Amino acid sequence: QLNQQVKSQQAEIASIERQLTEIETTNREVQPLMQQMVDTLARFVELDVPFMLEERTARVQGLKDMMARADVTISEKYRRILEAYQIELEYGRTLGTYQGRLGTGADARTVEFVQLGRVSLMYRTIDGSETGYWDASKKTWVPDASYKQAVEAAIRVAKRDGAAELLTVPVPAPQERSEEHTSELQSRETI
Repeated sequence: QLNQQVKSQQAEIASIERQLTEIETTNREVQPLMQQMVDTLARFVELDVPFMLEERTARVQGLKDMMARADVTISEKYRRILEAYQIELEYGRTLGTYQGRLGTGADARTVEFVQLGRVSLMYRTIDGSETGYWDASKKTWVPDASYKQAVEAAIRVAKRDGAAELLTVPVPAPQERSEEHTSELQSRETI
């Protein structure tokens, strides 16, 4: 009976040693995948509509810093990366408003941004003197007074100060692709 227990323990030891080797191999293979996920997220934030940019870039930088730390387990790194991806996914489904700075130098001003998923990003200066939106095709802010009422309505809805309603906001038009060139149009859409 003692011989059987020893043989069973030796088989268990061999199984555990084999599992430890497999875990090390998995860790070595998962680490580059996680680094690629962080790099992809950083590039995505860089190319995306520039809403809450400071918060989002700080989150990505936190992930980059964490990846170099040996005291954080692989599972915790993976959990945090997936959490960051989940947060980015949620941004695409929300209507939100926040204050921030628009412009640089003497042109810088505090504005209230309205973010409608990844579809539209609009702004209004605090005093209400200027209204505009982010033109994704030109990668620039476009002042447009014709959206003043829509932006104010979107701010009310986002702050839950008003009932949900149809909003007329600037959104990029569908892109027509051909072999020679890509044509991008800006249009007004009601959503």
